[in-house]
Amino acid sequence: MTAVNLLEELRATGALLEGHFLLRSGLHSRQFLQCALLLQHARLASRVCGALAERVRPLSFSTVLSAALGGIPVGQELARHLDRRHIYTEKEGSRLFLGRFTISPDESLLVAEDVVTTGGAVREVMAAARRAGGRIAGIACLVDRSPEPIDFGVPFFSLLRLPIEVFPPDRLPEDLQKIPAVRP
Repeated sequence: MTAVNLLEELRATGALLEGHFLLRSGLHSRQFLQCALLLQHARLASRVCGALAERVRPLSFSTVLSAALGGIPVGQELARHLDRRHIYTEKEGSRLFLGRFTISPDESLLVAEDVVTTGGAVREVMAAARRAGGRIAGIACLVDRSPEPIDFGVPFFSLLRLPIEVFPPDRLPEDLQKIPAVRP
């Protein structure tokens, strides 16, 4: 699976949306990636996540830790392809935390996410893992849509780098000012 193939699959499954979106970060965008629309197709999800698994295979880690909610199917498939344990964070309000799973002291983890925009959710997952005594070996996502590359301090892998323009609420372009924002 190449970046071009993934972009084609995102379009074919309707996962690449156009309009005016209010993102979790509070920023606005003309495009939104709803990877669940791609990941609902089990064989396609397996193929896409299998390609991502090959990219992270050289890393040394025992557990895949997903960000709730979008990262869970990605993490499950990565763990299956790599024969590793999979755990995930849970969401309470806007906060991500480790609820039903434990991490051993110094356990090495790969953080899995579907889409990274600002890196906020990934940083929350990393912080939760570190509070529990875990060590982050790397981060893997299907799509890195960050406007600028993000340095998480560990290796960061994605199948597709698709920088999508984002805007703070007080600097919306004229075309977006005319369209009501949708919170996907």
